[in-house]
This record gives sequence, C-alpha cells and structure tokens, in this order.
Amino acid sequence: MSSLPAVFDFANAEKEICDKWSTEDTFQTQNSLSEDRSDPEYTFYDGPPFATGLPHYGHILAGTIKDVVTRYAAMNWKKVERRAGWDCHGLPVEYEIDQMLNITHRDQVLEMGIDKYNETCRSIVTRYTKEWESTITRLGRWIDFKNDYKTMDTNFMESVWWVFKELFNKNLVYQGYKVMPFSTACGTPLSNFESGLNYKDVRDPAVVVHFPLLDEDGTSFIAWTTTPWTLPSNIALCVHPELEYVKMLDKKSGNTYILAKSRICQLFPIMNNKKKWKPKMAAELFEIQSTFHGKDIVGKKYKPVFDFFDSKPESGNYFRILSDNYVTDDAGTGIVHQAPAFGEDDYRVCLAHGVIKKGGELPCPVDGNGMFTDEVPPVKGIHVKKADDTLIQLLKDAGRLVQKDNLDHSYPFCWRSDTPLIYKAVPSWFVKVEEIRDKIVANNSKTYWVPNSVKEKRFHNWLTDARDWAVSRNRFWGTPIPIWASDDLSEMVCIGSIDELEKLSGTRVTDLHRETVDDITIPSSKNDGTVLRRIDEVFDCWFESGSMPYAQKHYPFENKEKFEQGFPADFIAEGLDQTRGWFYTLMILATALFDKPAFQNLIVNGLVLAGDGKKMSKRLKNYPDPNLVIDKYGADALRMYLINSPVVRAEFLKFQEAGVLGVIKEVFLPWYNAFRFFIQNVERWESCGKKFVPSVDKVKLTTNSTDIWISAATQSLIKFVHEEMGAYRLYTVMPALVRFVTQLTNWYVRLNRDRLKGMSGDDTDAEIGLQVLYDVLLSVTTIMAPFTPFITEYFYQHLRKLQPSFKDSVNGGGSSNPIMPGKSDSVHFLKLPAYDESRLNQSAVDAMETLQSIVELGRNVRESRNISLKTPVKNVVVIMRNPVPQTISGISGPLKNYILSELNAWDLTIVNKEDEHNWVTLSLTPDFKLLGKKLGKKMKVAKDTIINLSHNDAVACLEKGELIVEGVTIDTKVELTSKLSFSRDGEHWESASTPSGDLVVAVDCEQNEEILAAGLSRELINHIQQLRKKSGLELKDVVEAFFCEEEGLTIAEDAVSKNVHVFKAKFNGSVPVPKRYAPQGIVVLASEVVDIGGSKVEVSICRPTLAVKNCTNPVISKILSTVPPEDIVQDQILSFSVDDTSYSLKEGDDFWKSTVAKMEALSIVAWL
Repeated sequence: MSSLPAVFDFANAEKEICDKWSTEDTFQTQNSLSEDRSDPEYTFYDGPPFATGLPHYGHILAGTIKDVVTRYAAMNWKKVERRAGWDCHGLPVEYEIDQMLNITHRDQVLEMGIDKYNETCRSIVTRYTKEWESTITRLGRWIDFKNDYKTMDTNFMESVWWVFKELFNKNLVYQGYKVMPFSTACGTPLSNFESGLNYKDVRDPAVVVHFPLLDEDGTSFIAWTTTPWTLPSNIALCVHPELEYVKMLDKKSGNTYILAKSRICQLFPIMNNKKKWKPKMAAELFEIQSTFHGKDIVGKKYKPVFDFFDSKPESGNYFRILSDNYVTDDAGTGIVHQAPAFGEDDYRVCLAHGVIKKGGELPCPVDGNGMFTDEVPPVKGIHVKKADDTLIQLLKDAGRLVQKDNLDHSYPFCWRSDTPLIYKAVPSWFVKVEEIRDKIVANNSKTYWVPNSVKEKRFHNWLTDARDWAVSRNRFWGTPIPIWASDDLSEMVCIGSIDELEKLSGTRVTDLHRETVDDITIPSSKNDGTVLRRIDEVFDCWFESGSMPYAQKHYPFENKEKFEQGFPADFIAEGLDQTRGWFYTLMILATALFDKPAFQNLIVNGLVLAGDGKKMSKRLKNYPDPNLVIDKYGADALRMYLINSPVVRAEFLKFQEAGVLGVIKEVFLPWYNAFRFFIQNVERWESCGKKFVPSVDKVKLTTNSTDIWISAATQSLIKFVHEEMGAYRLYTVMPALVRFVTQLTNWYVRLNRDRLKGMSGDDTDAEIGLQVLYDVLLSVTTIMAPFTPFITEYFYQHLRKLQPSFKDSVNGGGSSNPIMPGKSDSVHFLKLPAYDESRLNQSAVDAMETLQSIVELGRNVRESRNISLKTPVKNVVVIMRNPVPQTISGISGPLKNYILSELNAWDLTIVNKEDEHNWVTLSLTPDFKLLGKKLGKKMKVAKDTIINLSHNDAVACLEKGELIVEGVTIDTKVELTSKLSFSRDGEHWESASTPSGDLVVAVDCEQNEEILAAGLSRELINHIQQLRKKSGLELKDVVEAFFCEEEGLTIAEDAVSKNVHVFKAKFNGSVPVPKRYAPQGIVVLASEVVDIGGSKVEVSICRPTLAVKNCTNPVISKILSTVPPEDIVQDQILSFSVDDTSYSLKEGDDFWKSTVAKMEALSIVAWL
C-alpha cells in the first residue's frame, strides 16, 4: 500500500477505473458469476432510444436510475440481463432524411424508390451509437452494447408481426378514419403524445361568419372559428342542447342573428368592459326578438358558406344544426362550425347525427402535405395556413364575414419539423383499446409506481379515457403492417411470421422492410386468379416500442420459456412524458396479449430543465455539455446530484452545475478524507512491525461508546438503503448518505483522531478503533456501490488488500465464485451486506445525538461571547427535559471526555431533575389551533393562566398529564408546548437551547490566567501541526519542536510550562522547548513566525537529533548529531575514536535521544 494523495482527482480516477473494467471485462464477469451461481432472474426492460442524436441529461438521468436499480439487484445476487436497444424506425429518422435530401412530398420518395430511401434511413440510424456507448460507459452505466437489439432487425420485426396478428385474431384490429394531429411537413399523422411535445404561442385570425337559414329569410346562425381554412369543408353547425340561444336584431347592420344569449358580447365587445358597459346601452345596439334552447333548433337547415361540396351525393345530410354537450359558451358564439375531416369532435358529432357514415367519404380537400386540392379552386396548391387571407377575402366579398380579429393562443407544432400541426382525418388501422379498457385499468392497479401519484392520477385518468389506438403511419421506414388484402378489403390475411409468409406466398425473405415485402403477393382464397397485396401502411414506432418485451427476445420464435418466466418485468424506468407513450403502449399490448401488465415496478422521472427554468436548448446553449461536466467533476457526482433531486419524483429539475460541485464538497471529499485517514493510520500501524487483519469479532467486542454508535449508525444505514430500494425510492438514499458521511467525518473520526493515530498511548484501543473504521468503510463502500460505482471501486481496491483472502485473488481467483471481500476483484462482485440487528443500538444513537446537540450549543455560546475554541472554559452545564437514563449515563460516562474535548472545557455538569429549578424555568404555551375551538371565549383566561405557571407547577401539570382551567380539562402533553429557559443569575454564564426547548447548555465564561495559558498552548499546538502539514510529514514522522520569543518575553514559555501534560499527550511525550536548548547540528524542517497571545514567536520543527552534555567536545557533538535517535536503545554505549583518542559514551549519562529527555534528566528547567 502507498499513501493516498491529499488532493484527489475524482474524474481522472474514474477514467482509470473505466479502463480497468474494460480490460478485465468486469461487467460481463459479474454476469458470468451470477450465471454460475444460478441466481434468480430479475427482468428489466430498457426502452429503446433513438441514436440519431447525442445523449442529453434526460437520457443520463433515466440511465442513472436504471443503472442504480439493476446494479442493486445484481449485487443482491439476482441475474439481470441489461441489454441496450435502439429505436431505429419512424418519423425522427425520416425527417432527418427528408431534410438531407430536400424531400417535401411523398411522391418524391416513390420516384426515388423506397429501397433507396430506406437504405439512406438505415445508414444514419446508428450514426451516434459509438458516442452513446462512450458517454453511457463513462457515466458508469453497465449495459450490454455488444448484444444489443435494434427495432430494424428482422427478428425484432417478425415478433412485431406476431404481436399484431395476435391482436388481429382476437378481433382487436379494424380500419377506419381518425382525426389526428397531422404534420404537413412530414406528411404523416402524429400520436396525441407527440402532438403535445411542442406548443408555441401564436397569433391566428379569428372570424365570425353568418350562415343564412333556408326557411327564414334575413336570419342567420353565426359561428366563430380560428381556422378559416376549414370553412370550405363545413357541412354542419353544432349547438349545446341546454344552452339558451336568442334571435337578435343587430341595429347597426340591420341583420338578424342567432347565437348563445351569453355570447352576445362576441358581437359587442364593449359588454366585456365592466367599467364602460351599462345595461341600458343594450337598447341602442341590439334587440332580442326571441329566446329558446339549443335543442329547439336542431335539424334546421342553412345555406353553406362555400358551394364546393353542396352537389355531392351525400350532401343531402349536410348543412344542418346538430347538438352536443362539448359546445361551451366561454368563447365564440355558442355555435361551432363542423368540418369532420379536421376536428376530432366534429367527426364524432357528425357521425353520431348521421351526417357522415363510418368508413364513408369525407369532404377533405387537403393533401398529405397540407396543400389544398383542386376541390377548392381559389386556393388550390396553397398550404392551409397560408390560405386564410384569401378565404377571408372571399367571405368578405360574399357578404358572409361578420367580424374579423386576431387571437393569441398556444398552438401545437410538430416536434421534429417545428411547423404548425393541423388536425386531419386519415384512414388508419386501429387497435380496439376501448374494448379492453377496463382490463387495462385493472392491470394498471397491479403495478407499483414511484411516485404513486402519477399512476393514480395522470396515468389512470389517461387510461380511463383511452380511445382506440391508431397504429398505422403512411410512411416508408418502419415495420410494414402485415396485412395482405384485396383492393376493396373484402378479403384480408394477417401474416404473423416469415414462415407463414413463405407458406402463403411461396417467397422466403430475410428482411421485412417495405422494399422486400411490398411486391410479394398472396393468391386469393376466394377469387381464383386474383391476388392479395400488402396494404400501404407501416407501424407507428410506438407500436414497435410497445412490442419490445417480446421482440427483443424474438418471442415466441425463440426464448419462449425464458420470456414467460420473466414476464411481467420486475422493473422499468423512463420520463414523465412516457405516461402517454411507452408506458401506455406497453400496458395496452400486454393486456391485449396476456391480460397482464408488462411491468411490476416503475420509476417515473421528471424533466431536466436549464438553470433558468427553460427547456434545454442546443441553440440557446443554456446548459453545460454533459461530457464536460463528467470530465470536470466525475460521473459519480453527476449521478448523485440527479438522483438526489426532485426529478426522481417526477418533478422538474433546474440543472445547476454548482449542485454537482456540491456533491463533491459535501459528500465525496469528506468520505475520501475519512478513507485516506484510515489508510494513513493503518500504514502507521503496520510500520511498527504489526499486521492489520480485519476482524468483525473485534468490532463487535468494542466497549467504546463512539464505536458502538458508529457501528449502529452503519447498520441503520444499510437497513435504510435496503428498505428504500425495496420501495424504489432512490431519492431518499442520498440525503441519508450525506448525513452518515457527516456523522463519520465530523464526529466519529474527529472525536477519535488521536486515538486512531495511536496517540492515546493504548495500542489495543487504537487497533479496535481502526477495526471499527475499516468495518464501517467497507460496509458503506459496498452498500453504496450501486449508486456511486467509481469511488466505491476505488476504495474497495485499497481496502481489499487488508483482507486475508486477498492472496487468493491471483490466477483468476478474483473473478470466480465463491465471492469474498478481498479475494473478489471488484466491489461489484460482492453481495450487498444485510444489516446486523444485534448491532442496532438506539440508546447509543440517542446518546450521541445528545452529545452533538450539547457540542453545537456549546459552540454557539462560545461564538456569542467571542471565546476561541483554543481557550478552555471552566464548566459546561447541561439541563435536559425528561432524558432517558441511558442518555444520562452515556454523556456523563463514556462520552463525557469527548464533550470536554470538543468544547475545550475542564468540567461537565449534568443537572439532575431535582435541581433543575435552580438553573432553568419550564414555561408552557397553549396550542391555539387545538385549544381555540375547545375553549372559545375562555381562551384568553386560559392563556394567562398557562403562561404564568411557576416552574414547579408547570412540571407538576406535565407529569399529571392534565390541567383544568375554567372547568375545562386540557391535555398537557398534546395541547400545550413546553420549553426550558436558562434562569441562573451571574454575568459569567451564557446559555443556548434547542428550538424545541428540551435541552439547555450553559457555559461558565469566566477567564483567568490559568485558562488563558491553556488557550495559548492550543495555539502553539495548532501552529506546530500546520508546520507538519506544510512539510508533508506523515503521522508516523517524529519531530522536535522549538520556539524563540522576542527578547524579554516569556508568553509562550509560560503557556508551555503550565500545560506540559497537554503537549506530552498530543506529541507522544514530546514538548516544545525554547530554541536556546536546541542541540548543535540540528536540521530545521520548517520554521515560521507566528502570533501567540499578541507576541511574535518563531516556531520550528526539526529532525530528531541526539542531545549531548553541554561540556562535550564539539567534534563529538557533531558526530553524534548524525546518529539517528531511533537507532539508539536505553543505556546503549557508543564507542569510537577521534584523533587517536577513544571515547565511550552512554545513553542517559552522556547523551540523550531528544532535547526534552536531556532537559528532564538534568532538570534544566523547573517545569520539565
């Protein structure tokens, strides 16, 4: 072993560990060891990302969550297959190719050739897989990239075909129209999930148009719309059946309109101005001629605004009033124009009223690129969003425009092309979700989510309102829907495998993309001489990702038994946005196929935002590059920052680089320093010829209170981690680790520093302390390995060398079973420790918590009186409210010296209950919230009575448990709060108390000469320690210390003389002495002029040198100064010749091993 660096580069150490894992194939070895042990299976599904872009913080967050949970499972000796997957098909890929090749129309792809187009798509889908592998591996995530799956692999696609055929055979598939969010730039419908990804604030035209009644001249319905481009396709108007409508004369125009009574303000905006509008003004603007409900005008016919579709055979059912409850009166006129090809509610309402028929033709004069067709000649070839102005002008010219305005509102844009979406009816293939909706909801109830609120609210609400799922896309790069059909769809065959396709068509294929299967025909079984051809559509890529559990294993063609044993999955994790994406599709398909959920446990993470709360944007550069953050701080710090944030509870995280640095400062550096301190002291221990051998038995036999406490705290941490990970609550572990590391470094190590250094004079006690610290470090290193895989590996590689089994790691032993700390080559091979219930000790924990409170309060008192910790205080007095006996015996017994040391106090007084009235006053305060209702008007009298109780009366009523005031019984334990306040007389007393008032610490702050001298001694000790540190000395290095004061001053010497025992205890028997006593030829290692008690003092540390009698020949003195003191034994005689003269000098008579030893032997100063 070698000493560890004082300044540790976490990021660089992680890179070395990455190289070690790669060289030794550590991840695969962990899997092999699991396989060899026949560990039970733990099934994990990794949702496949697109590799067309680089990983961002969202991927890193989800990847970290997945890695922590699967590492935890693997270290609990579960067999965990962690296989990387890639989403290769779909719009994200096609959009990039369309941009690359400047493709704007579907026809361009057909002209180019689907084979060439798909080959171009194939060429980019794995463009960034190497970058992904590099970033994910550097993050410390263990996942198998060599054995990955891709949704474009033939095996994967074949399983997708099988899934679809199963649904087809269960009559869960049909073709129909669906109004869907539609990207005109990409020429394809989007899912509702995708349409919600990119909303923007826009300004659209808002118009009011009138529709003349056919049976009532001069009267018109008026409707408001923000999509004038849909008016050419209008075939109905809709009212609310129970809403009140009016026929109203507009006095300015002379026109008579029908609209909702509550929406007259649409025509007369002044009515919305409460300050300007007066009811009497109505008579000047309009006259209400009649009032009726919406249901009373259903069926009335009107003249269409445009005549593009009034001659269609189906138009006999068009242009009439319908009713539905979706109509509201919060905007517009209370009458909604219906264009069923461009509105989901429009389609539903027109279908319900028989205006259109299911599967029938719709007026839809817009092509797949959002351009008007020749059915609307005035705007033919113009994009719908650019046609508004022309259409509005046509309305104006025809006298049909009543009002024109603009509306600022939030509108959905395509998440890929960043262009406005429209809603458009498209022929689609559907999965009947509504038919199995109750089963889906029931299966969701069998799953466990973190946080549960997402499952019970967001996801449950989405499921209960789930509609049939459109799974087809009119695109090219995807898994073809395996339906072969006649031209009129009267005959259909659904193919579920390559074998089945070969059997029916006679053609064997090795690829299932469109360019391979589109030309394959199947002979008709109904009409001889005719063939069935594959339908045009491909699967939505969400259908593929929802099929991932089966397709990644090529189920049911391979791995059938293995899959069925591991289904549903034990665990999955993704972001909140997947509630309407992957989580949803997994649940639908698993329910449809097996009537089971696809997973048992799920962690949902929120969104990582830029530090300003905005979405992270490459263009805005409003977030730091993840790779740069990892290179700067290390992956462990980034991992812990992310999983310790609200984002693991499905909330937002505003990413702050300072937060990653905070993990280094608050957790890793203190943890590393405790580890380094241990290693240094083991080296010191072994440098004395002893061998440190870890022994849990010695740890369990310790009687030291702090040992018992830190062992109990460690076992409690282990128990807590297992409990929280069992509940998949990752976000609670980091705070617990922070608290534990603080306890370990700020309390255990600091309280036992001298003991662990062997400076207490008891080697056995020092070894026990080191045994305890080793046990703690190894336990925490192991239990935290899934969370911080790098730093724990680093610690383990040092800690393992102390284990007797380390010697067995050679010749492949370290990568074989059985697993043992020391023998095993990686901390990640170990089994996570189970907590030892016999070492849980709540009494020790409570006593230590009290010690910490006393120390912290005592420090507060010192600060308030400006008394340095270097200056001792006479007495610390502690008063506790109803302490348990174990706590009293702990702090007044084994822990007393620790308190005295921490507060630099000479005495500690624990006030007993009988005497507490001499030190404090117990005051009671009513809980007004609880007692207000109970006492009513008696509250004021009760309050005065309660707050004016004497100390003894307050104690008595608390012990009794009740207090009767004004005839009302008050529960003193529940309805009153108590607090101790220091009340002792004397200006030399200063006190502080806990917020709850159950602990008071008072300090005697009187200062005298003896106390001041002790304080100066602490200053001198501190300066000597600083010189040692600056000189780079190790704990085992021995030095002699000297000081030199200004002539005539003896401040430092007086301080040393009064506190010799303190220096001897601190420096293993050595004491700093005046420089005038230093031997000839002594070597100064470091020297510095410092301030001690207002005086300038030169302090030096020197290499140990033999001290000789003052009358000794200078030549002999010089020779002796070259002899190392550690080579001299007691009473040793040194013999030598100088200038033919022989000398024999005896240790203890003629020379001594140190200056202090000489001064003590010869009584050179009275104080030694």
